[in-house]
Amino acid sequence: MTQTAIPFLFMRGGSSRGPYFRRSDLPADQDTLAKVLIEVVGAGHPNNIDGLGGGTAVTTKVAMLSSSDEDGVDIDYFFGQVGVDAREVDFGPTCGNILVGVGPAAIEMGLVKATGDVTKLTIRAVNTGALVETTVQTPGGQITYQGDTEISGVLGTAAPVGVSFLGVVGTSCGAMLPTGNLRDTIDGVEVTCMDVAMPMMIARADSFGLTGYETAEELDANTALFARMEAVRLKAGAMMGLGDVTRSVTPKIGLLAKPREGGTFTARYFMPWKTHPTMAVTGSQCLAACALTAGTVADGLADVPAGTPAVITVEHPQGTIAVTVDYTADSDGTVIKSAGLIRSARLIARGEVLVPSALMPTANT
Repeated sequence: MTQTAIPFLFMRGGSSRGPYFRRSDLPADQDTLAKVLIEVVGAGHPNNIDGLGGGTAVTTKVAMLSSSDEDGVDIDYFFGQVGVDAREVDFGPTCGNILVGVGPAAIEMGLVKATGDVTKLTIRAVNTGALVETTVQTPGGQITYQGDTEISGVLGTAAPVGVSFLGVVGTSCGAMLPTGNLRDTIDGVEVTCMDVAMPMMIARADSFGLTGYETAEELDANTALFARMEAVRLKAGAMMGLGDVTRSVTPKIGLLAKPREGGTFTARYFMPWKTHPTMAVTGSQCLAACALTAGTVADGLADVPAGTPAVITVEHPQGTIAVTVDYTADSDGTVIKSAGLIRSARLIARGEVLVPSALMPTANT
């Protein structure tokens, strides 16, 4: 079998990892692109044994970068969530953890130049249209991955990468509360359907017979839980205007409980057919917005700090993640202006990945 080599960077972004490509090195046609990414990851096997994937949803993610034609935007970031067991790709959502690596990857690829000791970039998430401002440490005009920033779910420390998400409300569903309600009841479960950075169906953990403090492994072993959550999620997706979400990873699921370690609240995040080992960057913003909005399912659970911007600390299975939210709240409701986090990224490897030549066009248009 003849194979074609595609250059790539292999990077950790936040608490996820995967290959980062130049968009121009991949097929323009989305159906063909999906077939290529399935081969790159090795989707269709629980261990992704024939590809670069790591057998979990946080290690079967792909970033594709290009210089942006939009005024004021440096990089266009196109995301693909490749399946683990299933040979499929979802181009609907974006990923905030993988986005953390976009700034460093763009500099490594030569798509942008480092400017001084800190390089600031504006990134457009192609999947949703959201804009993100990021800061990358480039002392002396050279990118560095060494630093003192520690994030839960990742060993050691690294250089900080700042990300500030702008215009995150309603990017997928057209409104912060797509159903028009602070709470809906689906199959006897009270939920808040919300679209802030990521469309989510949010409920209290005890609504599903949980404490909210279970480990990811305990939750993944609970097949009855996933069957019940999926039934509710499918109906929530239709109510949110997302249509039939049977094969879509959105809306994601978040279950809330009271904090135990001094945070704002405890959460378990689902992707949606497996428990996230930590917490998604985009999901943390939606959950933070839920906590800051009076009348949602978070009422009575979240220990919300006074004032704005507010630092919302989400407790998750491996630690915490802090989100700084600039917002206003009055009798007319909550308005989310922006949400920012400090994360980290690291270049792990660079090289070429090989795919069947039959999948690659002779020229990309």
